[in-house]
Amino acid sequence: MPGDVLESVGFHPVIAQWFKGRFKTPSPPQHDGWPSIAAGHHTLILAPTGSGKTLAAFLWSIDQLFRKSLETDYQEFDQNSLGVHTLYISPLKALNNDIHHNLKEPLKEIQRQAVHCGIDSPPIRIAVRTGDTPAHVRQTMLRKPPHILITTPESFYLLLTSERGRALFRTLHNVIVDEIHA
Repeated sequence: MPGDVLESVGFHPVIAQWFKGRFKTPSPPQHDGWPSIAAGHHTLILAPTGSGKTLAAFLWSIDQLFRKSLETDYQEFDQNSLGVHTLYISPLKALNNDIHHNLKEPLKEIQRQAVHCGIDSPPIRIAVRTGDTPAHVRQTMLRKPPHILITTPESFYLLLTSERGRALFRTLHNVIVDEIHA
């Protein structure tokens, strides 16, 4: 059964319950991609728009962050002084803003699912950094990095050219590159 991949790759029960409550079963890109992603392999997912490939890429990172939030002091996780865990890169600013918007609700729902299961975990923070990001917001990101950073190749390059920017990525675990053909 396609839904069994959630258990076979080892998603946390809160994440698996949220997914099943929202989608019932994984799409083919999710079903086929998660075992490779969970095994730590570089994974290329090629599928049509709307097939669930973005969630296929993000859900394992969200699972890792959720588990980390349970293993880490609440305030330490919330402050996230270590740096970015997951980096999402797309050349399209509009797509980056959509991804940011479309991740907010699932993250809130997962938080509610955790509370329903009696688990108190700090929220996973996400942020977008593009050329349009105001300077004060960029400075805040350097002081209190998001767990998930959504950016463009140009903004990523600029971060890499500064010591403080590079420091954001010292704890980087996952990189998701979208619209690679663009």
